[in-house]
Amino acid sequence: MRIFFSVGEPSGDLHGSNLIRALKARQPDSQFFGFGGPKMAAAGCVLERDMSDLAIMGIARVVPHLKTFWNLLQQADRFFEQQRPDAVVLIDYPGFNWWVARKAKQRGIPVFYYGTPQIWAWATYRVRKLRRLVDHSLCKLPFEPDWYRQHDCQATYVGHPYFDDFVDQSLDQEFLRTFDGQQLVTVLPGSRRSEVTNNLPAFLRTIDHVHAAQPNTKFAIASYNEQQAAMARQIVMQHNGTALPVIHVNRTRELIRSATVCLACSGSVSLELLHELKPTVIHYKIDRFVNFLQKRMRRIKFFTLVNLLNSENRFEYRQEYDPNDVEALAEAPFPEYLAVEDRSDEMAQHLLRWLTSETSRREAIDLLEPLRQSFAKPGASKSAATYITNQLAAEPTLPGSFSVKKVA
Repeated sequence: MRIFFSVGEPSGDLHGSNLIRALKARQPDSQFFGFGGPKMAAAGCVLERDMSDLAIMGIARVVPHLKTFWNLLQQADRFFEQQRPDAVVLIDYPGFNWWVARKAKQRGIPVFYYGTPQIWAWATYRVRKLRRLVDHSLCKLPFEPDWYRQHDCQATYVGHPYFDDFVDQSLDQEFLRTFDGQQLVTVLPGSRRSEVTNNLPAFLRTIDHVHAAQPNTKFAIASYNEQQAAMARQIVMQHNGTALPVIHVNRTRELIRSATVCLACSGSVSLELLHELKPTVIHYKIDRFVNFLQKRMRRIKFFTLVNLLNSENRFEYRQEYDPNDVEALAEAPFPEYLAVEDRSDEMAQHLLRWLTSETSRREAIDLLEPLRQSFAKPGASKSAATYITNQLAAEPTLPGSFSVKKVA
């Protein structure tokens, strides 16, 4: 079995590496190639290109790299023609991966999308593209298959691969003891450079408010790598705030485990915060033009995964949500701010409520516990690997069709 992967995000690199190991466990002689990152390479994927430097979002940031993406697309097409893999597996990264899927379909190669793009959230018309270009859609979220069926598609729920990485995780116990007996606010500014630059200033203003009210509270910033840590240090130096956050590299899990509460950029890290039952405020900075567009394209009430999973009215996107309403926590356990203006004072009030009242903090944890029990389970990589190998062993399906089998 020869599989070509196309992955462009740090989280996708992690999920791809776990899927490769699960596929190897089923078929040890399998071969893996494609676009990915260092974790996939360590798992046994022969990288045609390391995509670590292309984890970018937004048209303004994509345009300077258009030639690079075009060359990568031609490289993938040559691989499909000359070495013809048995399947192409796409993970996240839809802007580029739609084009990879198109090339694969032109060559008659089955396409699996592991963790389909959130079409249901922003631009439902793209479901036509999914029907046309993707043979097998493997969903991460339990409500997605129902949505696809309502739009004349079939899909399979395999679980969220984020939780597979927690099975054998080993935390640095000595580092954890650093925060024993202290109130700690862990700041998670995102895994992309643009997220750090856009969100960290607002986070620093927020912890200044918290520090003014609770001067004994400690603050720590979790950086994805040394480059982002350098960016964070520069932003902190320019801020000249009253709080003194300490910046740590590759200590995200320890800092989340040690945290009393967290302040995070929206993203898949919210699932780890759910897994660790950490009361958290979510923030994502956008400009006025993007805000104008999202108000017209948005089809969901919340933008945070944990809140979407918890809500029964997730698609009531015109229904008003007020993150400052404490009663709204029953539906949205993580207060979320899609922010154009400064909302730091409001975010600080949530953190202070949890920091100063153990009852309030425990209530926030109790809201998360049932969701963790029902959703935060490992096994997605194994389920996806079983599905892929079963499908490739079965009779070929018609181009562009979905063939859905029960995952063993």
